[in-house]
Amino acid sequence: MSRIALITGATSGIGKATAEVFAENGIDLIICGRRQERLTEIADALSSKVRVTTLVFDVRDKGAVLAMIGSLPDDWKNIDILINNAGNAHGLGTLAESDTDDWDSMIDGNVKGLLYVSKAVIPLLLQRGTGHIVNISSIAGKQTYANGAVYCASKAAVEVISEGMRLELTQHGIKITNVAPGAVETEFSLVRFKGDESRAEKVYQGFDPLQASDIADAIFYAVNAPARVTIADITILAGAQSEATVIHRK
Repeated sequence: MSRIALITGATSGIGKATAEVFAENGIDLIICGRRQERLTEIADALSSKVRVTTLVFDVRDKGAVLAMIGSLPDDWKNIDILINNAGNAHGLGTLAESDTDDWDSMIDGNVKGLLYVSKAVIPLLLQRGTGHIVNISSIAGKQTYANGAVYCASKAAVEVISEGMRLELTQHGIKITNVAPGAVETEFSLVRFKGDESRAEKVYQGFDPLQASDIADAIFYAVNAPARVTIADITILAGAQSEATVIHRK
C-alpha cells in the first residue's frame, strides 16, 4: 500500500519540488496551499503517477486548517508523512523601521501555522503508531542576521518545535526531521521584497544557489532512511555559502 504525504505550501518552491519527488517514487499526495489554480495544475501533472488530492487553506487560519484536514475522507487520513513547508519572509529592515503587519505574517505563518497543521495531523499519526514529520526551518533559525530579527526568530521557533516534537513523539514511533536550507532560489525573495523583481534577482546573483529540488532530495532521503535511523537535523548551504549571510560571489 502506498504511503500518503501531506505537504503544505505545495504550490511552489520546496513544497512543489517535494511533491514531484514523492510522486516519482510512488508516494500519494495531499497537496495544500492558498492557490487552487496552482494546486489543480500540479495535481493534473502528477495524478498519472500517484493519487493526488488538494486542500485549499491558509495555514494562518486555524479554523480553516482544522476543518479542511478534518474533512479528508477516511482513506486519506492514513497519513504517513507531514511536510510542514508553508512559510514566508516579509520585509528586511530594523525592528524600529519594520511594518508590524509583516511581523504578524511571519509569526502567524511560520510558527502558528506550522502548529495548527501539526495539531490536526499528529492525532492521526498517533492512532497508527507510526509516521514522519519534516519541518522546514532555515539557516536563519540557527544564525540571526541584521534586519531579519523577526524572521530569524520565527525560524528559531521551528527549530525548538522540532526538538519538542521529537521529545514527545519518538516514543510513539513517529520520527521528526528538521531541515534548515540556506540560499535557495525560489519565490522566497520575491515575497520578501513584495514583488520587487530586480531586488529579488540580486539575492541570487554571482553564485550558484540551491534549487528547490536539492532540498526535496534531502527530504526524500530522510523519510526513506531505515527504521533504525532518524535524520534529526539537516543544514544545507549553497556551495558558495559559508553561513547565513556570507556568500562568496563571483
